[in-house]
Amino acid sequence: MSISEFDADRPPQQPRRRRRGGARRRRGLGEIGMGDGSREGALVEDVEIERAGEFDSYYGRPIVKAPPWREPIAVYLFLGGVAGGSGLLALGAQCTGRPALRRSTRLVAIGAVGVGTIALIEDLGRPERFLNMMRTVKVTSPMSLGTWILSGFATFSGLLGVLEVDRLTGERLPLGALRRLLGAAEVPAALGQGVLAPLLASYTGALLGNTVVPTWEAGRRHLAYLFASSASLASGGAALITAPVAETRPARILAAAGVAGDLVSMHRMKASMHPLEAEPLETGRAGKLLTWAERLAVAGGIGAVFGGRNRYVAAASGAALLASSALTRFGVLYAGLESVEDPRRVVEPQKARLAARRAAGITDDSITTSG
Repeated sequence: MSISEFDADRPPQQPRRRRRGGARRRRGLGEIGMGDGSREGALVEDVEIERAGEFDSYYGRPIVKAPPWREPIAVYLFLGGVAGGSGLLALGAQCTGRPALRRSTRLVAIGAVGVGTIALIEDLGRPERFLNMMRTVKVTSPMSLGTWILSGFATFSGLLGVLEVDRLTGERLPLGALRRLLGAAEVPAALGQGVLAPLLASYTGALLGNTVVPTWEAGRRHLAYLFASSASLASGGAALITAPVAETRPARILAAAGVAGDLVSMHRMKASMHPLEAEPLETGRAGKLLTWAERLAVAGGIGAVFGGRNRYVAAASGAALLASSALTRFGVLYAGLESVEDPRRVVEPQKARLAARRAAGITDDSITTSG
């Protein structure tokens, strides 16, 4: 049987010895210390549940198995947010008559969703796994719905991206009769992209919160808002870099709103958590990334609001906002993976919530008992 680092839940075992001739003698239960109860054998070694304030688990393995997600998933989380926010900005630019902003945000959207999809497939290991997720639609699964959201958004973005590239080249692309069809489909595609944009920007937060990873599960009510805010400031930052400053007023407003939402969502998420669940967000590698993400968000937001009309200040502010969003996604990913390593972060918050329910007099449900 092949195992991976995520399936190695058993301690190393010595290979079995065969008797001469290849025959093996079957032993009864009594011979291995069980059966009649007179000679009971330990199935596992004694485990100390608490020792000097620290928890230990069977074989020293984590109580909760971490999902096999690494850096490519963080890249997808970041670029998916950039694509979603840019798609929403593109629709607004089209409705308000800002052609340069519309063009830049559409091109950013197709570029971000394309590279993000590659990062997602890279993490899956085999491209056919992505296609397999599209065989069904499960409305209770953020991953299933997210696959269809990503596919639909990428389709609309691809169509709009081709139109913008054709316009940039003076309609020199060899589209032939397709040019008229693409032009007729522009408005429906823009509306479809705008509808799916907020979902693409936020569904990954709901996906993380739908796991049993302590820090992510504890923040399930706030992660979608945090990711949507992070996507807003990132897409606003990208527009500040790529679009003329004369047309970036909507981007500056979206970036400022994203910074405010990001700071408030992160603060409220931490406040709603047990201290042990919030600890990975504030310490170690994840804590450093999230601290810098907050600093860059504030700096980029101030620059976007007060210096967004200056080409150089706008570009610097946009870069700070993009870096802030990327660090937020990586920080949240690392914090969740770190939270499963310490059994205390699984056990203590559950015990605290159980005690709180009992103290409130809830003793007749499936969680608490009168005992």
